[in-house]
Amino acid sequence: MKIILLGAPGAGKGTQAEVISRHLNVPAISTGNCLREAVRAGSPLGLKAKDDMDNGRLVPDDVVIGVVKDRIAMDDCKNGYILDGFPRTVAQAEALEAMGVEIDRVVDLEVPDETIKRRLSGRRVCEGCGASYHLDYKPSKQEGICDSCGKALIIRKDDEPATVQDRLDVYHRQTEPVKAFYSAKGKLFQVEGQEKVEDTSALVLKALEA
Repeated sequence: MKIILLGAPGAGKGTQAEVISRHLNVPAISTGNCLREAVRAGSPLGLKAKDDMDNGRLVPDDVVIGVVKDRIAMDDCKNGYILDGFPRTVAQAEALEAMGVEIDRVVDLEVPDETIKRRLSGRRVCEGCGASYHLDYKPSKQEGICDSCGKALIIRKDDEPATVQDRLDVYHRQTEPVKAFYSAKGKLFQVEGQEKVEDTSALVLKALEA
């Protein structure tokens, strides 16, 4: 089974991709991981992507498409895969079709923007040992101090409120149209994100059996 997992940043796509991967015994393919691997390997596509990634720019469609094309051609993808983070645009979705890829299901994780902002903006990371915390869900015993090593907790740039809002704006502008693209083909299944991860997982697996 070939599956696309859609959802805004912070909607929990990565976690659900792992759940589906274990359930179906097919690989979960993260575009970000594919790009980083291409950069580490020093491949022509990786070298093209490196400058954009180093400078915080979006990697061009042709590079992303090429990296995904190489990944899904690997042996472990013969029985299917989950695409997490691709396609991000209608142009990428059309490129996937042009490759001759027949997608079986597109699962869209719906989580309100305010919930995502709370999830991401509340995250804190220890500048010493890298331990992760959250102001609401996993607070440290002493505010701003790591329980493990006593170093200060910081907010990553990706989790700053302004950055989170920018990422959501890009998602709504570029990726929302992808939902309409697959809905018109009768392949889109929407799942309402739940407070508990396992509750969302149950709904995702149900959508795959529909």
